[in-house]
Amino acid sequence: MEPYKKLLMANRAWALDKRETEPEFFESISQGQSPDFLWIGCSDSRVPAEEITGAQPGEIFVHRNIANLFIPSDINVSSVVEYAVTVLKVKHIILCGHYGCGGVRAALTQQTTGVLDQWLSSIKGTYSKNLEQLKSLSEEEQWARMVEINVEHQVQRLSLNSTLQEAWKMGSRITLHGWVFDLGTGLIKTISTHDSVVET
Repeated sequence: MEPYKKLLMANRAWALDKRETEPEFFESISQGQSPDFLWIGCSDSRVPAEEITGAQPGEIFVHRNIANLFIPSDINVSSVVEYAVTVLKVKHIILCGHYGCGGVRAALTQQTTGVLDQWLSSIKGTYSKNLEQLKSLSEEEQWARMVEINVEHQVQRLSLNSTLQEAWKMGSRITLHGWVFDLGTGLIKTISTHDSVVET
């Protein structure tokens, strides 16, 4: 059987199970969404937001890209943040990286070309700025620490987003969370938390 057919079969089984165990489920989610959370995470197939947090459809608004970057000039991620903040009125924005991130590894080893090389350029810059604290670590330790530093850096960038800044100035209580998921344990580590960082 073709692999994609297995996905379709699994979908039918899931939908049937949902209808049997929660008869109102599909009617409920078809009425709209009002999630409390925006998740900005890595595209890595091993880090699905809902699966690792036990969330149900409708609970997390999700954006994913390679190495969980928030790049201010990227209209895609900026549009997601704007919609989540101004329309969905989310209360928490989670920026989640993960140990073993291939995007971070590629940036450290300079093994990228083309569009991917451009996309990961900010991680390369962050690595250079933090080289002094990283150089005493082993290669594997550097990789893990850079995953954490990258999350910290992306949260800092996100905090300066104009939509978020305006929401904070207007009194919205939106908390930013920097998290790292550990593939080896299945646990999430908190790196940082910010209730508001209004630019002055």
